[in-house]
Amino acid sequence: MTGKFLPRRTLLRGLGASVALPLLDAMTPAFVPPSRTTSQPPLRMAFCYVPNGIIPAEWTPDAEGPGYAMKHIMQPMEPFRDRTLVLTGLTHNGGRALGDGPGDHARAAASFLTGIHPRKTAGADIKAGLSVDQAAAIKIGHLTRFPSIELGLEDGRLVGSCDSGYSCAYSNNLAWRGEAMPMPPEMNPRLVFEKLFGAEGEELDSPQRISRLRKSILDSIQQDTRTLQTKLGPTDRRKMDEYLTSVRDIERQIEAAEKTGRAIPPPMARPDGIPLDYAEHARLMFDLMTVAFQMDATRVQTLMMAREGSTRAYREIGVSDAHHPLTHHRGNEEMIARVIRINRYHVEQFAYFIEKLRSTPDGDGSLLDHAMIVYGSGLADGNRHTHHDLPVLLAGGGNGKLKPGRHVRYAKDTPMANLYLAMLDRMGVETESLGDSNGKLEHLSGI
Repeated sequence: MTGKFLPRRTLLRGLGASVALPLLDAMTPAFVPPSRTTSQPPLRMAFCYVPNGIIPAEWTPDAEGPGYAMKHIMQPMEPFRDRTLVLTGLTHNGGRALGDGPGDHARAAASFLTGIHPRKTAGADIKAGLSVDQAAAIKIGHLTRFPSIELGLEDGRLVGSCDSGYSCAYSNNLAWRGEAMPMPPEMNPRLVFEKLFGAEGEELDSPQRISRLRKSILDSIQQDTRTLQTKLGPTDRRKMDEYLTSVRDIERQIEAAEKTGRAIPPPMARPDGIPLDYAEHARLMFDLMTVAFQMDATRVQTLMMAREGSTRAYREIGVSDAHHPLTHHRGNEEMIARVIRINRYHVEQFAYFIEKLRSTPDGDGSLLDHAMIVYGSGLADGNRHTHHDLPVLLAGGGNGKLKPGRHVRYAKDTPMANLYLAMLDRMGVETESLGDSNGKLEHLSGI
């Protein structure tokens, strides 16, 4: 009414801390049509990767279109059917041997977001290609505090050989800023939290920062919070309360995890702050990803739900065998059943993320309405190491630029990089090609 409104990048500041705000009504000028404001919800993208393939028979729907039935592995996504596209037929030719022999796991991860066949080397001369997330980050990253955020749920080396002469850099990274520039994922929630809520320009490992962050971030911004609350309407005050409550909940989860942190016997050590339980760890990271989108700290995120070739056991769901060896089941029904259990467990964690996005208000809808979230693996059948008919979900409304609720089957060997070109186009990032793309994927917005 007065012609004044809050800038979208408003921060609550305290002693060495800053907290960005979610999109509030007060950030929209009065009487200005939504189409003409600069505070419209931005479009976000995220990529969630699972290793070692997914049992195809319990993943791929039989029917196409909106009337398909979700198979057992995918069923945790049933509540989000109307927000999900199931894409079948996509291929990463770069994951295949192409004369280089064994090493499918390393190639699967390295090609997943790049569409590139990586150079076979265990030395420093690694070579892959620009990944789709970084293609977006390079073009739109200046609009947010962090061009992109890379996360993981399992530690892994970046040097040496991890798969038949392929560098560990390939198996343990999704994001590539350039041919020889992998972007290592962060697996410690405490460090991610500090990155999001620390003051800009402050050293992450400074003694002052570490001491301050032992206290609540929200306590340090109380004065700014109280001042702002007096200027907001009832709807915005409710949004603020919900948002700050979610930040406090994340703090408490991290503090609880740090108190029960344990050391893993060499050669792998787990830093403090990482929950012992896989689902708790995954959901804490998904909470952080949600908040990062909500506060517009970034619009591009990646998460490796385990490194490629992972030998993690999932005892919490009754699977004490290592994941990767189980996938080489050679038709053994008991082994296949355990792999299916792991595959579904991963989807359950992803479904938690989608619910968080769906239940988080954002402008005239939810974060899920204004996002494109890819879930998938660089291998289809882990037993045979196939790279065609990859298991892929695309969740979210894409700011109205997607028509979810369907299973779409594409022609054999359609490059998955075509999907990425289509996503970049919807992000407003003009890119002629990525990896082995030969055009933009069709039918994402309907047939």
